[in-house]
Amino acid sequence: MCSICGYIWEFQLKSIGKIKTLGKNIMPDMISVENIDEKSDGQRIDNFFFKRFKGVPKSHIYQLLRSGQVRVNSKRINADYRLQQNDKVRIPPIRISQSCSVQDIRKMAKPHPITFEVLFEDEWLLAINKPSGIAVHGGSGISHGVIEQLRICYPNWKFLELVHRLDRETSGVLLLAKKRSALVEVHRQIREGSVQKRYCVLVRGKWCNTKQSVKLSLNKYVTADGERRVTVVSGKREDRKELSSHTVFILKKNWQNFSLLEAELKTGRTHQIRVHLAHLGFPIAGDNKYGDFALNKQLMKGEQGFSLKRMFLHASSFDLIHPATGKYIHLEAPLSDDLTVFLHRLDEDTIPTEDGNHPLL
Repeated sequence: MCSICGYIWEFQLKSIGKIKTLGKNIMPDMISVENIDEKSDGQRIDNFFFKRFKGVPKSHIYQLLRSGQVRVNSKRINADYRLQQNDKVRIPPIRISQSCSVQDIRKMAKPHPITFEVLFEDEWLLAINKPSGIAVHGGSGISHGVIEQLRICYPNWKFLELVHRLDRETSGVLLLAKKRSALVEVHRQIREGSVQKRYCVLVRGKWCNTKQSVKLSLNKYVTADGERRVTVVSGKREDRKELSSHTVFILKKNWQNFSLLEAELKTGRTHQIRVHLAHLGFPIAGDNKYGDFALNKQLMKGEQGFSLKRMFLHASSFDLIHPATGKYIHLEAPLSDDLTVFLHRLDEDTIPTEDGNHPLL
């Protein structure tokens, strides 16, 4: 699997030394010293190296730090040292593991450009309406995600990082920071629970409660084939790490066998909404990990005129305090056309089958 995406190849490797022939390992031919600017101010030194040298094992980076080969202002530092503007970082020769073929690199160096709907932008923040089916960042066989696409489109931006993440199949509000100070401040708001993130979600089944608060302990694990999964756990065990999670669900509309909910995240665990709803017996329509697979198959085929080819989970809004101005910001992303059409189809269907029931509704 390729560990260096096209963007890194084109832009980042230029800054770490001489690039040798494609297909061979890459190593700067001398020690370099880098002056830290605003975009890296406040970043941990280990994370600085992880981001800069994507092809290098983390264990090797830590070995360089422990051995003193990496220095800041001519002094040895620990891995948790936070960089400050105008620090001078000594970067030793580093060999990058090159597992990509020349063909892989050339293919990834030319990503198909994607235009994102911009919901908000100023010199500190950027908010877009992320389409379904696009990962927020590269990895796990994905060469270019949202962040890589944006960096390629705006190479002159000194800093651009994701404030939070959305699953690949989830659409809606995605917030990015254009300054490290903005990233740190919004992360503080997220940790303290002062932001509000709401999602629009369609589930199988007739939801009864107008408002329901769900608190469950979750456990993350990886399947034998490397797929990331989350499950609800009960009872504490020393051999696993349990994560508390909290979602508030509000009923927006009912149909015979579907319900439209608003989900407000109080915590932001991986797959939290999906796992909560599946555990309660209300799987999300189109969820290919935790959903009703028979129903999903019907929806994919468009049986009885009901077609849904994605998961019905949409990040509808994100409320926060602007990290620089202190003003309240409400970010909102409209539903995509395919989700809107599906809801209209539910409203329009009033014709029962011979037995008085609809197979889907």
